[in-house]
Amino acid sequence: MTTCTDTPQTSQANSPFPLDMWYVAALSRELTDKPVARTLLNHAVVLYRSLDGEVNALQDRCCHRQLPLSMGTIEDGGLRCGYHGLLFDGQGKCLEVPGQQKVPRKAKVAPYIVKEQDELIWIWFGSVPDSTPDKAPPSYAYHAHPDYVYDGGMFHYDAPYQLIHDNLLDLSHLGYVHLKTIGGDAKTHMNAEMLVETEGETVTVKRYMPNSTPPPTYTAAYPFKDKIDRWQEIEFCPSHLRIWTGGVDANSENVKDPNRGGFHMRGLHCITPETDETSHYFWTIATNPKTDIENVKQKVVEQTRFTFNEDKVVIEAQHKSMRHFKGQPMIDIHVDTGANHARKIIKSLCES
Repeated sequence: MTTCTDTPQTSQANSPFPLDMWYVAALSRELTDKPVARTLLNHAVVLYRSLDGEVNALQDRCCHRQLPLSMGTIEDGGLRCGYHGLLFDGQGKCLEVPGQQKVPRKAKVAPYIVKEQDELIWIWFGSVPDSTPDKAPPSYAYHAHPDYVYDGGMFHYDAPYQLIHDNLLDLSHLGYVHLKTIGGDAKTHMNAEMLVETEGETVTVKRYMPNSTPPPTYTAAYPFKDKIDRWQEIEFCPSHLRIWTGGVDANSENVKDPNRGGFHMRGLHCITPETDETSHYFWTIATNPKTDIENVKQKVVEQTRFTFNEDKVVIEAQHKSMRHFKGQPMIDIHVDTGANHARKIIKSLCES
């Protein structure tokens, strides 16, 4: 874990994003032998894994002539600038200036606090200078659970992060957008029993669809007999959402029982703002095949990726239309309850 008191300055008063929390900056597998440039919450950041395996994050600029450090190289001791060769350690301190013995006292760049956990790289954004975390990053057991296998990826969105929240909190759209994968009968989705609860910074949405026709992803991954009872359970937090969906043979067991059997898909959706108008979407999907494990996992992951590509097309087109028709009123319908609660939480956190 990288820690330092010389943290980049942020201000809660003018931030369009909730601060004093962890956001996902990268998937662990992204950090190999080259630095990664990424803009996160309007901050230009370089992420890199040192030769000893430690993850570090710095402001993406050399303090000499401002070349992005992400254009440099990783070597023993730290990250070397690709312009004049200044070498920086994981705390942002310049260790070496080629050609001169003395390193200027002010030769340093700001570091960020990062932690690698559950195959994810989390980064802390505080509301005041020198902010240190008062909590650990959120944990996610299903990347190492013995009953599940998983994979995932990342999308870049030309759309604000809250539009992605809206999409994930309203799964009624599955029957219209995702007919080839996880959709199903649109009428069943729009009329599903829905329960919405809020507690602190969390919104929970639960939807149940008994006696449903299993969608293509489900039948490709699990030997259902005929109709199924489906569940969709969503937990929203400001930096990520957990979505647990699946199905059991119709009338075979209580679909609301957390210990139900059948086919499961556990999605982790980490939505990290890039800028006010763009976003990073880090996702994983875990599933519970009993046989032909790798083949089933591959099918589920491929169809999940296809599904999220469909969402990306819709959300980016929605954002483009919203810019074009800026100021035009929009109405709410019954499926917007969870998303509206989430927006109130984000607004409160940004204003507090």
